[in-house]
Amino acid sequence: MLSRLVLEARQDLQRRRHLVGSDQFERSVAAYAPKDFAGALRRPGLAVIAEMKQRTPTMGVLADSYSPADLALVYTEGGAAALSVLTHMASFGGRPEHVQAAREATDLPILRKDFITDPFEIAEARAAGADAVLLIVAALERSQLADLLAVARSRGVAALVEVHDEQEANTALESGAVVVGVNHRDLHTFGIDLSLTERLRKMIPKQVVLVAESGIHSAGDARRLHEAGADAILVGEELMRSPDPAARIRELTTWSA
Repeated sequence: MLSRLVLEARQDLQRRRHLVGSDQFERSVAAYAPKDFAGALRRPGLAVIAEMKQRTPTMGVLADSYSPADLALVYTEGGAAALSVLTHMASFGGRPEHVQAAREATDLPILRKDFITDPFEIAEARAAGADAVLLIVAALERSQLADLLAVARSRGVAALVEVHDEQEANTALESGAVVVGVNHRDLHTFGIDLSLTERLRKMIPKQVVLVAESGIHSAGDARRLHEAGADAILVGEELMRSPDPAARIRELTTWSA
């Protein structure tokens, strides 16, 4: 599935690349000053990156009426530290314009979440109002990861480098990642293992921001991950399915107050 999602992202990238002229594009990139994504995740207690997505390949449609601007307002009200906006069109119903809509509704840092393999997408993220991009170790060659991290730094954009095991964590750290996301979902079985954060935190330096991702449904899960050393959690489906996402965000963090 990862290979299919990457291919879909590359195909849509080729379409978008030709929609704007280079001069106009660079002006749009320069016009936005990125916020401190990593700094926002170092807040006291456990930070929540609240994710918005219209659908997923495994769960289907999560929201019939999908409004990134409205969700951004609700997530901000709930106390999220940052937002994650899916921009993958084919399988998640997203697009870069959803980042723009969220940016107009909130001052929180925004992560552009997609299957990024090209420097253009990093600049495109900043132009849309994103402050960080997702880089997935399993979707990139080691040299690609290092190159994209360098591009992100040069564009003033943070990178959340996602890993699924010890080997990928080593690759992320050796490539210079300063924000690492541990995805609890196995790419082959789609099973969830929250203990992965507990295992990987031991090998990730304290100065590196650690984000726990996937399979987080309760305050108990959040507390377990915080006690394991996670600085932040990324929560999507739980919020998208909740009748009161703002209250759900508060429930995931109030135990640490």
